[in-house]
Amino acid sequence: MANNNENKINKNDLFMRLLPAFNTKIKEWERAKIYHINAVDLWNYCLKNIWQEQNNLHICDLVADILNIDIREFQKYNDRNDI
Repeated sequence: MANNNENKINKNDLFMRLLPAFNTKIKEWERAKIYHINAVDLWNYCLKNIWQEQNNLHICDLVADILNIDIREFQKYNDRNDI
């Protein structure tokens, strides 16, 4: 995420900006009959598994990451963390 102080936003603001992408992913999975996943679960997955070692990402990169989450990888994470 952004390293530059002038572009830095707090995690809560970033979460709120990304919420439409999380909701889109949740609806996609609901259409595939995959339920009981929420935006916070996806947020935590992204923080721990996708964005942990990355810097200076743009919102468009974060949205693309969210929309490209693989359900099998997410479920493995979910099973390990008992979400």
